[in-house]
Parts: sequence; structure tokens; C-alpha cells
Amino acid sequence: MEQAAGLSRLRHGYPESELLQALPIHTKMSADRDISKQGLAASPMPRAVCRALDAMRGNLGHRWTIGELARVAGTSARTLQRQFVLFLGKPPRAVLQDIGFEQARRELLQGLRCEKVMDVASRCGFQHFGRFSVEYRRRYSETPSRTLKRKAVFAAALSSMSAPAVLTGERVTMAFAGIQSGADHVEVAADVAASLSAALTRAGIAVMREDRRARYGLTGTVRAGGSQLRFLFRLTDNESGRQIWAHRADSMICDDVASDESLATRIAAALQPCLRRAEIAHALRKPGSELSPHDLALRAMPGALSLDEEGNARALELLEQAMERDSREPLAIALAAWVRLQRVVYHFTNELRRERARGIELTQKALALSGDATTLVVLGNALTLLDEQDAAARVIARALSMDGGSAWAWSRSGWIDVYRGDPESAIERFKIALDLAPDDALAFNSQVGIGCAHFFAGAYAEAAQWQERALSAHPSAFWVHRTLCPTYVHANAKLQARRSLGMLRVRYPELTLEQVRLGMPPLRPAHGDLIAGALAEAGLPA
Repeated sequence: MEQAAGLSRLRHGYPESELLQALPIHTKMSADRDISKQGLAASPMPRAVCRALDAMRGNLGHRWTIGELARVAGTSARTLQRQFVLFLGKPPRAVLQDIGFEQARRELLQGLRCEKVMDVASRCGFQHFGRFSVEYRRRYSETPSRTLKRKAVFAAALSSMSAPAVLTGERVTMAFAGIQSGADHVEVAADVAASLSAALTRAGIAVMREDRRARYGLTGTVRAGGSQLRFLFRLTDNESGRQIWAHRADSMICDDVASDESLATRIAAALQPCLRRAEIAHALRKPGSELSPHDLALRAMPGALSLDEEGNARALELLEQAMERDSREPLAIALAAWVRLQRVVYHFTNELRRERARGIELTQKALALSGDATTLVVLGNALTLLDEQDAAARVIARALSMDGGSAWAWSRSGWIDVYRGDPESAIERFKIALDLAPDDALAFNSQVGIGCAHFFAGAYAEAAQWQERALSAHPSAFWVHRTLCPTYVHANAKLQARRSLGMLRVRYPELTLEQVRLGMPPLRPAHGDLIAGALAEAGLPA
């Protein structure tokens, strides 16, 4: 993992080792390299560059000169400068700054107890705190203190979790025999492994020590590097023998049990999107005669998560089949309720009242059933769209008490705050979701949520940036223009407002203000009027 090309350029602005990503390993390096973006052949970096990067990472607090780096690298200063620009796209000083910000971001995201921002900045090589804070905010769209505060909210949620529940029904099986370590770190490896087993169990995974009966195998190692521990994890599909996920997580060396639990929860959250994709792929490979109702629900999930009309229709067909086979399959019923209500809110149908009535019926049925954290979050999604915010909040609280690392639960709690008119809390919760799983299929919806929260707070420039970012990640979500256009109207950006309204009407040519109001999510009346008034000003017919 010597490639530094991903520094400060990755999606959502998260440092590479804290991406909590779940990409198959064969795609990761090609996705993160600058050299591939520049059209150059993907080849290993020169040893001189690797040596210089190792030196930078090993002593961030040192004020490296190009001469010192050249001596460490065993080459001339001119050659080292040229190789850095050729392979990384930046001179050594800029790369060193990127590495410093990566490390600072990582430590602040980890949020150790009693940590101070100034100490983190100094440890990462930044002597001027004011400049560090300004540049940190430019890179990550928030202040360092806000990042640290958000981790305190996350830690409080973890401390209130209940004991892992014993779940019934179909569950993912995973073999995990612990974390390998050297003699100096046996205890911390055992502690993190125990916390990780508990976190995986909370996420609805049946963890066992034997490979023979498990569909997946998880292995982990830990090694020390200065004041840090580096954990490396790999997930293998035992049926095919193929490695489907790899993850690196760095942690400060400390004796804080809460820190171990937070680290384990973040690792489990990082794994979940990839594991979900693998389970969906497994269901897709099964012959139709062997499909269980749960398999059909898994097959429907990509369509439900797409939040677009075509995916919604595919999901609905599969979920109807699942419910025909088992009228009490919790995930299928919860997904069906949410999918029905998507059709109302995202203008996928003209039969709004009929779809809403069916959504209410399915939601009530799902409330009477038990389920894991994922099922509860999907049910919370449906309740939110029905404007049952108190009931939704209770369901999401239950989901977080079961699995505090559920990015979906944190994101849905953010939407509840948006609908209740608390944009500051909403942004905090959406960003926790992105901290946990920035590459999840629903990450774009958290970005939309941050944009909406900024919109209702009157921060229109930030609102537009986040919604545009979401559309870039998920171009088929045309419904985002329903709030993006008003954002540009209130920002007095008339050209962008016309463009956004045009995109909305390309997808929904018959859309009117009346239909927008009928299908609008459960916003406060003043917020609904803000959107409708701006759409009318932009030219949407009544």
C-alpha cells in the first residue's frame, strides 16, 4: 500500500486508511491512483519515492527538506522532485502536507478521549494552528473541532448499546479466529478481536471460529509503527476462495477500552457494504427453484437502494414474489413498505393515494415483526416518509442500540432531524454515516441530506455543493433537482436554477407544483413553502 496517489482526493475527503471502504481488492488500486487518471501505465513507484514516503510517514513532526529526503531515498534532489511529480502529480512538500492532513483527519476521526486539536496538529507536522484549521476546513468542509465533537456523539451511542441479540432466521456466517500479532501486542489484538466479534454479531452476522461451515472467512493482523498500530483485514468467500475485501485501519496505541470498541465498530461498518454486495451476488447466482423469500428480498435490495424509477419497479416485483412465498418475511415486508412510499415521494407514480395506502398497510405489518438492525432501518425509512417521525425515531434508536455502527441508521436519524427542523444535528449524523461507510450504496443519500440541511439553514452555497456531489455520484436520482433548483433560486444563481429545473422536467415532463406538494417528503410547512415558492419562481407550472 505504498501508493500515495489517493491523498486528499478520495471520495468524501476521507484519508485512505480511514476510508472504511468495501471495494473488492482487485479494483481498489486502479481506482485510487493518480497515475491511472493521468493515462500512464499502472506500474510500481520507484524505490526512491517509496523510501521518501516511508520517511515522511515515519516522522511527520520533522520538517523535511528536499535534501534530507533525497539522502534517505538514495538519489539526487532533482531526480526525486521529478519522480514525485511524475508518479504522484505533486512535489514532495505538497505530498508531505497531504500525508500530514491524512494523519490528522485519521486521529480526529478516531477521537481518543481527552484529545486536543492543537496536539494532533503539532504531532502531524503543523506548527501554525490557525493555518492548519483553515486548510483542514477547506479540505474536509468542517473544522477540526467539529470532527472531534462528532466522534464524541458516536462514542456516546456505542456506550449505550445493549448486549448483542441472538437473532433468528437466515444469517450470514463468517469464520473469524482472531487477529495475529507479535509478542508485544497479543493483548491488544485479543481485545480488538473480541470487540470486532461482538460488533459483527450486532450487525446480524453469525461469527464462528471454524471455516468449514462459514460462507466467509475473515483474517486480521496487527503490527506497530511508531505510536500507531496498523490493522490489516481480508475477507474471503469460502465457496470460491476469492478475496472480496481488504481493509487497513490505523489506531493510536492506548489502553482505552472504548477506543477498542470504536475501532472494532468502524471495521465492522467498513465490511458491511461489501458483505451486502456479496450476499446479493450469492442470491443472484442461485437457481430460481432454490430461492428463499430472504434471497428474493436480497435480489430486490439494489433496486430499492437505487432510489430511481426503474430500480424501484424491479424491486417491487421481486418483493411481491417474496411475500407470496412467506407473508411474514421481515426484510421483504419492510423493503416493500419503503419501496411503495418511494413511489409517492420520488414521483414514480400518479396513483399517490393508492401507493401510500399500500405503504401504510405494509409498514403496520412490519411493525408487528422482529428483525435485525438492517430491517429496522428500512422500516424506519418507511415511517419517516409517512411523517411518523416519533415512531421512526424509536425504531432507529432500537437499530442503533443493536448496531451502533450501522451507517444506514445514522443516515436515517439525520433525515429525521431534517424533517424535525434541526439541521445542525442532521449534518452531524449524516457525516457519521459517511465516516462509517463512504462507499455504501446509500452514501449519496446522506450527501443529499447534508445539502437539504444546509438549504434549510440558509447556507445555499454549501447546500448546492453537497447536492451536486450527490448527483455526480448517482446521476439517475433526478428527484434531487426538486431541492437543488430551489437552492440555486435562493442563491440568486439563475442560470444554474434554470439548468436544474430543466433536468427535473426532462425526467418528469408532466410534473406540476401541485404534484410536488402532494409527493413532498414530510417537511415543516415553512420548508415546504420555501421549496414550492422557489420552484414556481423558476418556472414550474402550477
